[in-house]
Amino acid sequence: MRDIATRLIGTTGARIVFLHGLFGRGKNFTSNAKALEPDYSSLLVDLPNHGDSDWTEDFSYVDMADSIAAKIAEVTDPDDLPVHLVGHSLGGKVAMVLALRHPQLIDRLVVVDIAPTAGGSLGVFEHLLSSLAELDLHQIESRSAANDALQEKIPEDTIRGFLLQNLRTTSAGYAWQPNLTLLHESLPEIGDFPDMGEATFDGPVLWIAGERSDYVSRDDLPLMRSLFPRTTLLTVKGSGHWVHSEKPQTFISSLQTFFARS
Repeated sequence: MRDIATRLIGTTGARIVFLHGLFGRGKNFTSNAKALEPDYSSLLVDLPNHGDSDWTEDFSYVDMADSIAAKIAEVTDPDDLPVHLVGHSLGGKVAMVLALRHPQLIDRLVVVDIAPTAGGSLGVFEHLLSSLAELDLHQIESRSAANDALQEKIPEDTIRGFLLQNLRTTSAGYAWQPNLTLLHESLPEIGDFPDMGEATFDGPVLWIAGERSDYVSRDDLPLMRSLFPRTTLLTVKGSGHWVHSEKPQTFISSLQTFFARS
């Protein structure tokens, strides 16, 4: 099994596992995890091909879910199982597949701004990853130079900063820490969702959507509930796709309320 990098925040309370989105990393949830202490401890996961986790030769939601399930079982005390699982975007699809394939590991599931469907607005990610791939890292001598080079194609400071957190210095110069080539080439697979057969997850599920995002539609609710019968849909007003960073207080209070509900 390829190594999955994790970081634990907090040592008390029920365990939450966080799965980030495309070109993110586990530490993106650090402030959320700290805000949930001491009632919850949080395991922040770097998905395969991201952060400090190993790269893979191809992209597979099933393989990712199985690898992360094995890692959860490996690093979690049996007394802390099952865990709560939170996944955003790409991580939300991984979380859904994991819950469907390994329901014994999961108590409650939170899916943030993604649906179990094929398609979706991948155009923005095609643009972002293409912009990164076109950046000539051999000509980049500093992080600020990379920021300047990307400014025209990615004018939003927060998005550009989010992406540039993945730029690392090596003995040969700058390089992208995530597997940019594979992720860029796999965008059709990333936008898809695997056929899960007759599998269902019967635990409570909170499905969080950003009001200003188009990744979740009420038209997807019947499909969502066919896989996750106990789904509650929550739409966060004023938020786009990155709910946990755009509306952190609403996100945290929603988790606290959902996890505490009997």
